[in-house]
Amino acid sequence: MIGALRVRGPFRGPSGYDHHTREFVREMARQGVAVQLLELPGWGAVRLPEALRDPWFERLDRPVDARVTLHFAMPHQVVPAEGNANVDYTMFEATRVPDLWVERNREHALVVVPTTSSRDAWLASGFPGERLRVCPLGVNAALFAAPGPPLPLITEAGLPVARYRHRFLNVSELGPRKNLVGLLGAWLAATRPDDDAILLVKLGQYAPGWLDLLRRDLRALEERTRQRFADAAPVQFLFDLLADREMPRLYAAATHYVSLSHGEGWDQTMVEAAVSGLRLIAPDHSAYRDYLTPETATLIPSREVPAGFVGDPTLQALFAGANWWEPDQGAAAAAIRDAIDGRDAGRTGAGPAIARRFSWEESTRALLAILDEVAVSAAR
Repeated sequence: MIGALRVRGPFRGPSGYDHHTREFVREMARQGVAVQLLELPGWGAVRLPEALRDPWFERLDRPVDARVTLHFAMPHQVVPAEGNANVDYTMFEATRVPDLWVERNREHALVVVPTTSSRDAWLASGFPGERLRVCPLGVNAALFAAPGPPLPLITEAGLPVARYRHRFLNVSELGPRKNLVGLLGAWLAATRPDDDAILLVKLGQYAPGWLDLLRRDLRALEERTRQRFADAAPVQFLFDLLADREMPRLYAAATHYVSLSHGEGWDQTMVEAAVSGLRLIAPDHSAYRDYLTPETATLIPSREVPAGFVGDPTLQALFAGANWWEPDQGAAAAAIRDAIDGRDAGRTGAGPAIARRFSWEESTRALLAILDEVAVSAAR
């Protein structure tokens, strides 16, 4: 097995890439690999406060005798390390990747993605299959299955969230791909003010302007549907940054996890919610098909549509010519209604199967085996 590795990726922030960089590196060290960890320059402006960071990662900056550099980055962000075989661990949330990504990834020894949907996106874009590997991300089942006391969340009206019997949670970065307008439209259609239910939406604000756009879109939603949020069950937005160790307590405050995303490369929060024992509502597309089934989650029918971003030319360029998926909003509203009325019982739950298949220990072992293959080839 590979003994030393140079890793370049974000690890000081709250994004999904930051999270899986930390988890893989932590587990690599547990498995005896000497790691040099280098921050990916130019990755977002949001950083976790010092009090929420693990200082152990900062001490991994010393050089190691590595033949392979592993990049946790989008392909256009990879700066190849000279004298090393370079491997890019990345993902995408639509049916094909940008031509620029294919061009950049051809410079690398290997591309690793977490799910079959990402693999299919690279293949559809002409990237050679022999240079692709699938290695899933993981989850800390012991942490999320025993979370400690729920976070003591309070609504804007001053009521404890725990008083509601049905507590739906969504964790999303602000932006069109997460389809928050679709989720909130389904909530408006499904709920009434006297329902014993609440929707908790934890938002990550990693790019300027998205929160203002969401507010405008929600006003337009009320006008278009002639339904007001005042006439639905309450919605509570959460903006606090949470350390990795605090996330289990957020899931413990909920009973259901719901996503109507247009596409996912993995969706770490859905996986964590599953292991936390929450009942799941998810679109039937992209990464969700790798770990959810109709027996373990309520899957929402979805159809391919052209991917589209408003207000961000960079993201528009990345998704140009690709499709993502439109979940059926009526089916989503019916699933929320069924959950409130107690008609979503009887499923086995996805948590046990996910915990068995996707531990960080097993995922890291699989990734190291792939990297060892690269190191052996580089030494020849």
